[in-house]
Amino acid sequence: MEDDRVWAFEESLWTGDAEHYRESIDDEAVMVVPTPPFVMTGAQAAEAVADTPRWSSVAFSDQQVMRPQEGLIVIGYTAKAQKEDGEAYVAHCTSTYRRLGHEDWQVVQHQQTPPLTAGG
Repeated sequence: MEDDRVWAFEESLWTGDAEHYRESIDDEAVMVVPTPPFVMTGAQAAEAVADTPRWSSVAFSDQQVMRPQEGLIVIGYTAKAQKEDGEAYVAHCTSTYRRLGHEDWQVVQHQQTPPLTAGG
């Protein structure tokens, strides 16, 4: 997968509908997020996403794309996301994709770490 497609795919995970998210995340993925339950499987994350409003936009910075072996892509970035109601979110993130077939990739790992605040 070319870098432009990597970032388009990652953006779609933030802004796409719950069905797209479910199809894109492996049930056995490991997800780490800054809210309870903090550590979950891909299946649990897909269930959580089904009941929450999606982000209306996201911008990435500090982008890194690594390909440690054939069929594996690891990315790191900072995300700045917003919802239509004005809610904003910033996190430093990683995602790992595994190729299942030609042009068929799934997320097998994702983590989000909000920036530290003063005194935090």
